Amino acid sequence: MTDANVTTAAPAVELRDVCKRFGRTEIIRGASLSVAPGENVAIIGPNGAGKSTLFNLISGRFGSTSGDILLHGRKIDGLTPYEINRRGLARSFQVSNLFVRLSVFENIRCAVLWSLGYRYAFWKFLADLRDANERTEQVLQMIKLDRRRDVLAMNLTYAEQRALEIGITIAGGASVILLDEPTAGMSHSETSRFIDLIREVTTGKTLLTVEHDMGVVFGLADKIAVLVYGEVIAFDTPDNVRANAKVQEAYLGSVLADQQAAAAGH
Repeated sequence: MTDANVTTAAPAVELRDVCKRFGRTEIIRGASLSVAPGENVAIIGPNGAGKSTLFNLISGRFGSTSGDILLHGRKIDGLTPYEINRRGLARSFQVSNLFVRLSVFENIRCAVLWSLGYRYAFWKFLADLRDANERTEQVLQMIKLDRRRDVLAMNLTYAEQRALEIGITIAGGASVILLDEPTAGMSHSETSRFIDLIREVTTGKTLLTVEHDMGVVFGLADKIAVLVYGEVIAFDTPDNVRANAKVQEAYLGSVLADQQAAAAGH
């Protein structure tokens, strides 16, 4: 018998037998996944496994062919990306998507405005919006770009641009964050610093990350979901996934061997 005073929180993100077809080609084949609030989950798998497609389904860029996608217990499949964003989910992409001719400060403020209820109004001066400017300054400090606030986004280093994109992603206060290969193209030292940054700015949030670098995966994730040919074949702690014979055979063993060989070559 359940205690009436005890409530069970709905999963932050839940997939129920989700399928996605493009014509006759089935990319996602009955994927099911339940991510608890506050969990950090990495989604891994070989190229062509459907990882980016899964992110596109969750964030509303693609519509699912069948199955259900829920955000905090409410169905979101069929909603547009901006509607999903307003329900508390934000996403970054593999390729930086910035306003390159605006400053770092202006990029973050653009992301902050809507979340604070501001809409287009030509009679308002942005400099007078105290709450928006204060929130922007807070985000800049979180992503360690406060000293670069007036630099145009196009003049940032690659790692700084990725940090700015993380800032834009979290600026609206979303409780669920999706990061698509956030450390792609970074050096080892940049990646190490970026892991610390991601961990810091997503504290208390639910984080889903698509990532190929196993160092990033094992450094960030509470749990790992392994996607192979559009199916989730394992969803467990990093240690259990690493020891899973099915995962080793399908993906992990060859990836770790390749990365160890690459590291030895350097």
